[in-house]
Amino acid sequence: MTIKALSVHLGREAARCIARDGWDPALFNLLLGASGGPKWFILGQLDRFLFGDYLQRSQKPLAALGSSIGSWRHACLAQADPIAAVDRMEKGYLYQFYESSRPGPQEISAVSRGIINSVLGPDGRAAIIEHPRITSHIVTARGKGPSGSRSSALLATGMGVAAVGNTISRKLLKHHFQRVVFHNGIDHSSGLSMDDFDTIYCSLTQNNLLEALHASGAIPFVLSGERDISGAPRGQYWDGGIIDYHFDLGQFQNEGLILYPHFRAGIVPGWFDKFLPWRHAGISEAEKLVLLCPSEEFVAALPHGKIPDRTDFSKMKEQERIRYWEHCIQASSALAEEFSALIEHNNPLQGAIVHS
Repeated sequence: MTIKALSVHLGREAARCIARDGWDPALFNLLLGASGGPKWFILGQLDRFLFGDYLQRSQKPLAALGSSIGSWRHACLAQADPIAAVDRMEKGYLYQFYESSRPGPQEISAVSRGIINSVLGPDGRAAIIEHPRITSHIVTARGKGPSGSRSSALLATGMGVAAVGNTISRKLLKHHFQRVVFHNGIDHSSGLSMDDFDTIYCSLTQNNLLEALHASGAIPFVLSGERDISGAPRGQYWDGGIIDYHFDLGQFQNEGLILYPHFRAGIVPGWFDKFLPWRHAGISEAEKLVLLCPSEEFVAALPHGKIPDRTDFSKMKEQERIRYWEHCIQASSALAEEFSALIEHNNPLQGAIVHS
């Protein structure tokens, strides 16, 4: 029996538009990219098709909003050769190497900056900043009080208090973190209202693009983060996924549709919400959402019955981890093949799950 690799989830309005117009990429005005570290490997082949072909068929403006690895992926999209950029990112992330047996935040951050530099290449900064159609939005979290401290002890205190407060109300996170979005172009609007967490917007420049991308994926205690990013308020910048792990889709206000290549058919708004099952949101109420993710059957058939994740660094020896990730990368080509076939099918809703 052939396993279906790709699950396609459509909100009610998205299904109506696609049934009427087919898979016209001009339907989408927001591309979302979630946090998730190595989970992105399962989307790598799909990204190559989306970034290098499908989304290039439209001339309409497209906002790309990402946190952590989602922002790194979108940095590939906005370059002259997106597929080559994805290739560089995949190679750098897959074969990352550390001199120490137990690398600390400084060493991990140095390697991460090296991966980002490789992704950007000689022309990537200008391509992203000056792109005429794609507006990139890189989400970071600026620490407040102890959560913005350079002291590990104070940071641990701040993160602990933030986690406890978040169990009571997600809104209490605003006392510990401020959302700072770095963007190119004049208009900072991405389609999500983002009027919470005292959000501020800062322009991307040649001097802060790498720092913004690094900060967006800088998990406290794992990486060192970024301090006093050029063109932004002074302070300590951390992983944007702390506030926007998968994003709050209820904030979407645009007329077009959301395209969301994701790791799973579920939404966890912020990083601390991972541990709070009652905060895990379904996708049934997002009427304009098109979510593409690996099917449960496909994931179950992978080695270890899961997609790559950050625990693989500690649970597997280096060569075992690399072989496992390489297998997942190769298997993930099925997602791209199935989506390519779907958009050419005479029934554009063939096999899709419509949420109403």
